[in-house]
Amino acid sequence: MTLDDLASSCGEWLRGSGPESDIVISSRIRLARNLADFPFISRATPADRAEIEKILHGRVEAMRDSGKAPKDLLYLRVSDLPAVDRQFLVERQLISRELAENDGARAVVVDPGERFSVMINEEDHLRIQVMHSGLALQAAWEQANRLDDLIEEQVTYAFHERLGYLTACPTNTGTGLRVSVMLHLPALAITRQIEKVFKSLHKINLAVRGLYGEGSQATGDFYQISNQVTLGQTEEDLAKKVADVVPVLIDYERQARDFLIRESHETLHDRVSRAFGILRTAQTISSEETMALLSSVRMGINLGLIGDLAIPTVNKLLIHTQPAHLQKLSGVELDQSDRNIERASYLRRHLNGDGNGKAARN
Repeated sequence: MTLDDLASSCGEWLRGSGPESDIVISSRIRLARNLADFPFISRATPADRAEIEKILHGRVEAMRDSGKAPKDLLYLRVSDLPAVDRQFLVERQLISRELAENDGARAVVVDPGERFSVMINEEDHLRIQVMHSGLALQAAWEQANRLDDLIEEQVTYAFHERLGYLTACPTNTGTGLRVSVMLHLPALAITRQIEKVFKSLHKINLAVRGLYGEGSQATGDFYQISNQVTLGQTEEDLAKKVADVVPVLIDYERQARDFLIRESHETLHDRVSRAFGILRTAQTISSEETMALLSSVRMGINLGLIGDLAIPTVNKLLIHTQPAHLQKLSGVELDQSDRNIERASYLRRHLNGDGNGKAARN
């Protein structure tokens, strides 16, 4: 498997299936781990980082050779990649912006189906993440736990009997676990209830972030909800806290959608139809406008306002129209103006029946 193979495909988390997938895009489990015999990345020398990457690369190779890991795992030295490839991996949710922008030796291990990736030398020596489509936190946790155990057979983690797993950021110390779900909440935004919901989440120590996690702004009404602190809590407690609140958010969003259908049907239909029309005919369009319009179209499909267009196609377009994806798919480097033209062309091909998508009607 190569990076180009990833560019032409879609990961498991984008397939638009799984429980509650009309609202829950994906479920993610992330574990932060550090090797016992090395300083944290913030204090590590370039030689330390190089040695950590060398050790972990060797462990990955050993796991692959022994059959404990897929033979076609993709191992990428992020420090050797051009900027567009690093940004591509960020857009695909396989690495963080921090890993893409850091200095020194760093890498990522990617599962062929993109069900998991392992970042090396990000904020911590290891960041294991597993992503599943829809609301599937338990399945994601079980896979992450198995992968963590498999890696721990190969290395010794930094662990304190009282504090738990030691991490660079104090909020991750303990379990090192971040539980998150990516939600699509357009109706709550349209009905101006979203800020009230977010304030309630903050009161119970849940964080709200944009599509690309920490430091990113929400675009197209897509939000990541996650725990903030792990110290003093078990993995089960953390997972339950997020798992308990997500059905409530789903219910709020569905109530808001029902309200819009009932009280503002024509206005809502017009919003969806205009969005779909622009996406099918625009000659130039920005990434931000695309996300906002696809958000309306995605809601419209789920409410039966658009026919013959599948959610997996929209999920794919959300990612494949991002700047680095467009450049990888076209095979050429594009400035912003050319990207906007290429993005519009890509959307027309896929929404008018002559791309990989199916012609749609509304």
